Amino acid sequence: MQIERGRLFVFEGIDGTGKSTQVQMAEAALLKQGFPARRLYEPTRGLWGSKIRKILEQGRDGVSPEQELEWFEKDRMEDVERNIRPALDNKEIILMDRYYYSTAAYQGALGLDSEEILKRNRTFAPAPDIAFFFQAPLDACFERIEARNEDRTSFEKRDYLIKVQSLFDSFDDPVIKRIDGSQSIEDVAEKIMTAIQTSLAENGL
Repeated sequence: MQIERGRLFVFEGIDGTGKSTQVQMAEAALLKQGFPARRLYEPTRGLWGSKIRKILEQGRDGVSPEQELEWFEKDRMEDVERNIRPALDNKEIILMDRYYYSTAAYQGALGLDSEEILKRNRTFAPAPDIAFFFQAPLDACFERIEARNEDRTSFEKRDYLIKVQSLFDSFDDPVIKRIDGSQSIEDVAEKIMTAIQTSLAENGL
């Protein structure tokens, strides 16, 4: 199915809210309907993203929040240049598992200026058509993380995540659509696809 221009849908929220599951389901649903959809995620597996993932897995080990932020932005710049913008120019539908809102929330919770982070990233990163912000009770998020039998990363500490969630809640952008991640997977998926299809319809589809 041909679309007139690329569309960018972003899935945001702390771990355990169900966003990654919904990104995969949305991609599968769009492909089934014949749309040129592609799922991307940040941090990437590139040079800078790999540095960030090492922090997530092993701890910061002396890496300052400022340096970490620099890596996130370099990773995103590379992702925009190599993947996101070419795909949008090619009229694809991009589904992002995390984007610059996550950087602003997580780095903001470390004491950096979240609004300045958003402002700086918007100078080079394409704006999303919809940013889905997933919300769920923190206890439920931790239960989901533990159910995956994974060690909690440096970004999954309770007090820290409370600050991160507070920043996500404070962001005010017309493209943000808040999603109750505590509902059933099927109900959430239906709301996501309704919003995406409405956005596509506005593009004449």
